[in-house]
Amino acid sequence: MEQAIAIGKIKDGISKKELVTIFGVCNVDYLGRAASKLPKGKRLIMIKGDNSISIHQNRLVRPTNYMMNTRIAIEEQENNVVLKARRVKPREKLTVVFDKIHDVQTYGMEITNDLRLTGSERDLNELLMQDLSMIEPGLKPVNQQEKFRKGIADIIAEDSNGNYVVIELKRRQADYASVTQLKRYMSQVEKMKGIQTRGILLAPDIRKNAKEHLESLGLEFAKIDFELLPSSEEKARIKGLQKKQETLDKFY
Repeated sequence: MEQAIAIGKIKDGISKKELVTIFGVCNVDYLGRAASKLPKGKRLIMIKGDNSISIHQNRLVRPTNYMMNTRIAIEEQENNVVLKARRVKPREKLTVVFDKIHDVQTYGMEITNDLRLTGSERDLNELLMQDLSMIEPGLKPVNQQEKFRKGIADIIAEDSNGNYVVIELKRRQADYASVTQLKRYMSQVEKMKGIQTRGILLAPDIRKNAKEHLESLGLEFAKIDFELLPSSEEKARIKGLQKKQETLDKFY
């Protein structure tokens, strides 16, 4: 594809806030929270109407690089097409240098936020409040969606020994950040209540580095299995859960 035609098509798509896809041979440099380089190779670049950009290779679901809320410029430099994406806060820069562009496509699409999520963490949270004993025998609910200065703790419970237990729920594989989040909430609860507090991370699975971090902090992991029910309401169900707890008022 001729470079002048490719540049014109990309600029036009960006100005119209269309979805732009670029397939070609390029190398990629990123500088921001870290630094990374991708050597020359065939890649797919996607630019969306919300000014996000992502770099895809022929492997994995997630992009190799991505940036949100960017300002994008494209120009021809010494027989190459150079695409630059910048962000001020936090300061980030992504530079894509194309040796060759094979194809550019643009698609007019509405920018909408119409995703209706079922089986969300909040849905599962509500279900768990009916039977915390499935996590650990003797657990009783104290509070739900407890707000802190930085974030909201999913569930605060009391165990059979009178200790507070902060439970952080993740509907997907728990990562390193999930552990840090749980530790922060647990420390805040312990400081506020003046009672020994435990922390339980609840998820279908946990990454290896997250599990190691969890154990080093003396926190706990509990596995949760859930499924979506094929019904008109598309409800979620936690396997093994039975409704045993009616209201929080019962425990005051």
